[in-house]
Amino acid sequence: MSDHELFGRDAEFTALDALVDGLPKAGGALVVRGAPGIGKSALLARAARQAERSGFTVLTASGVEAESHLPFAGLYQLTRTMLDRVPGLPPVQAEALLGAFGMAEQSPTGRAPQLFMIALATLDLLGEAAGQAPVLLVVDDAQWLDSPTVDVLAFIARRLGPDPLGMLFGIRDGHTTGLDALALRELRLHPLTRTEAGALLDAVEPQLEPPLRHRVLDAAAGNPLALIELPAALREQGAPAEALTSSAIPLTSRLEQAFASRLRDLSSDTWSVLLVAASDDEGALGEIIAAASVLAGSDVSPESLSPAIAIGLVTADEYRIRFCHPLVRSAVLQTASLAERLAAHGALAAILDGRSDRRTWHRAAASGRHDESVAVELDETAARAEARGAPAVALAALERSIALSEISSHKGKRLLKAAELALELGRTDQAGALLQLAAPLEVDVLERARAVLLSEGLEIDVSKSIPRLHLLITTAEEAADAGDPELALRLLRVAARRCWWADPGRVLRERVVAAAERLPVPELHPELVFILAAATPLERGATVIERLERLESEGGYDASSATTLGTAATMVGAYDHGASFLRHAAAGLRAQGRLGLLAQSLVSLSFTSAHIVDWESGLPSLAEAIRLAEENAQPRWVTGALIAKAQFSAVLGDLETAQTAIGQAERHVLAVANSSNLAFIQITRGMIGLAAGRPAEAFACVWRVFDPADPAHHPYLQTIAIPTLAEAAVSDEERAMARDALSRLDASAATTTARLIRANLGFAHALLADDEDAEAPFRSALDLDLSRDPFTRARLLLAYGAWLRRRRRVMESRTPLRIARESFASLGARPWHERACQELRSAGEAGTQSMSADWDLLTPQELQIAQLAASGLSNREIGQQLYLSHRTIGAHLYRIYPKLGITSRGQLRDKLQLGGW
Repeated sequence: MSDHELFGRDAEFTALDALVDGLPKAGGALVVRGAPGIGKSALLARAARQAERSGFTVLTASGVEAESHLPFAGLYQLTRTMLDRVPGLPPVQAEALLGAFGMAEQSPTGRAPQLFMIALATLDLLGEAAGQAPVLLVVDDAQWLDSPTVDVLAFIARRLGPDPLGMLFGIRDGHTTGLDALALRELRLHPLTRTEAGALLDAVEPQLEPPLRHRVLDAAAGNPLALIELPAALREQGAPAEALTSSAIPLTSRLEQAFASRLRDLSSDTWSVLLVAASDDEGALGEIIAAASVLAGSDVSPESLSPAIAIGLVTADEYRIRFCHPLVRSAVLQTASLAERLAAHGALAAILDGRSDRRTWHRAAASGRHDESVAVELDETAARAEARGAPAVALAALERSIALSEISSHKGKRLLKAAELALELGRTDQAGALLQLAAPLEVDVLERARAVLLSEGLEIDVSKSIPRLHLLITTAEEAADAGDPELALRLLRVAARRCWWADPGRVLRERVVAAAERLPVPELHPELVFILAAATPLERGATVIERLERLESEGGYDASSATTLGTAATMVGAYDHGASFLRHAAAGLRAQGRLGLLAQSLVSLSFTSAHIVDWESGLPSLAEAIRLAEENAQPRWVTGALIAKAQFSAVLGDLETAQTAIGQAERHVLAVANSSNLAFIQITRGMIGLAAGRPAEAFACVWRVFDPADPAHHPYLQTIAIPTLAEAAVSDEERAMARDALSRLDASAATTTARLIRANLGFAHALLADDEDAEAPFRSALDLDLSRDPFTRARLLLAYGAWLRRRRRVMESRTPLRIARESFASLGARPWHERACQELRSAGEAGTQSMSADWDLLTPQELQIAQLAASGLSNREIGQQLYLSHRTIGAHLYRIYPKLGITSRGQLRDKLQLGGW
């Protein structure tokens, strides 16, 4: 790498200097992007030198194409000098990070370290170092980093804040990476102008004849490396000048040819060393010399490198060999024949007996035919990668194993396992292609059942599909007969979920439940409870709630089971039970670092909280749910979070946010539509209409849930929609329609014991009764247990007070109206609070109650941090819970205190308690 490559880059120097100079105050990230040879590596090296001179800790890594299948290879490069600090991390983090590097025994739980726990451990490791001196990560050729390392770096890049932690990435044009979605600030290196290029060429080749000078300038097209390397190549004896300067050949190829021209006169031993080094993934001098000796068939001396060093192809010390530019590596591989490349990988495999994964990859690269023994080794490599928390690398190993498979049944199993990993990674297109390849292969009953189950993850055909339901039920019965009741239960779970999405009719729903109840599993099995809830939420709702109550009292369920049980509770309208299960699930998944499942649980908790207007749990959960679902590329759950956000915003009176969020959710639903999502959207639009004082619009939206001909029709969600429908029914025609709908619900929900459903029905009966006969329904509704649904109770009191005032019972009306006003104020339900105030003024009571509250001043994330800090957690403990650095938590608290008019953590606790939080 030459300083000549930095010629004419003053503007780029300024941009990089600004990032480095600003690091002591705040973190930042920058991508340097450009063509090969444009000067990326030289710029990054200059920035690293400047940072080191300023006292920074500089950590470097460089992606190598041959290393992209080794899990966390890039992360190890970056952090290898800091591994002595790992024991200072919390044990769960230290175990995860060392496990990722293959430096720890398998976890006692047998569970692979979660990528996000590895990422949090890395963030904390870097954060601790940044507390002593600013830290700069410099990653060249990031397009060739292994996938798990990219995921960890993306996690860190999203969380750069007050820590003096900077990140610089060099990425070659034409390559996509996992960093692209972050929209990081980018510095694009453009070719030099003709004048700048001429000046650089004159500096490196002052004696070049004018005709040749013009040809080089034309061929280089402003690329600094080309301006330096092409003249040297043209001077080589026999160099094909016309080929090197032909406009028909891309510049990258011309540069490779320029480097290749230097290879022609090298000895066979030097060539062997270069070919092995180009095929290797580590560059360790001893390994390369040993493998080159195998390749050459005789001992090769390290001295054989000297000619390659002399002509600027590689550098070397007593430990490692490094190519002077990635294009040199490419030139060596392009020059070698296929047989030579296979032989080089074979030589490396031969000397790597103690390094099983690297040996296996080189064996696979050396194999030019199907080879079941190598395929088996790749299966083992995939299992190790998965155990280290690198499913993307495991998937790559399985794909190579599939290509080398000789036995059809083994290939089928590998295809299914690869499809499972692809789904775990969110790569549905890849999973679909793998399942298609597996379809014609011979597999046993259980493998075929797994294929049917995996195909459900493709998110296709989620509407009412009777044939698909029959297939799921039949396949589940076959799996049970083959001795795998757990697989059968999972198949019936997705069948029941389809029943929830779109009612296929009671007969088919009961068949799903009957098949599940025949399985030899306990009646409190979470999956069985879910199936009853999803397939028969009204008919078996009482049974589900009874089992949920037993499970709550007995405890002992894990985080995944709690998620399943919380979702089951919401399906039968038992949102009060759902909240406790989902909080338990969120805590467990958070501790395990399973952020994908955590996002799902938080969305469900947000939904539950929105229905009972529990902003204390709901708003922080919602903000985190959206952040994590977006970060994990979970569009279905982003949609759910947006619906919950719209509902909360409507109740709180932020109608602009509500309209924006529900519009975004509706656009997302168009991609994968199902009636439950459509129904939730219409119910939320109804709430927005009510909050805006447009009851006719609200009624029209919510009625779609009750109309069998409408795509948003959903019989189970009508019990959730009926209060909004009743409140929006103003005209005689609307009230008659609502009464008919309520009568049907009374019949279908007659056996449910869900408190919130009973409350919703009682609310609707009171609001839809004839004016002269309404008192008894109001009193009956108010006698119900509404303690867990204060919003419905307050709306009921508001309606009752308004009814009393209309009946000229003004003095009586004031008490329920005052209670309603106070409840709406504590809930933050501004539109309903204003109506309660208006009703009280109409009842002759002057004055209003203030809606201002301290929590109004905080963002949802600040509210969450304030709650955790008030509970006694330290900044580090809060950071571990929220997957943020403890310095970021400190910065949030620094902003929270003045908003609340306090100066310390102790005051924060008092403030929240006084506010009734």
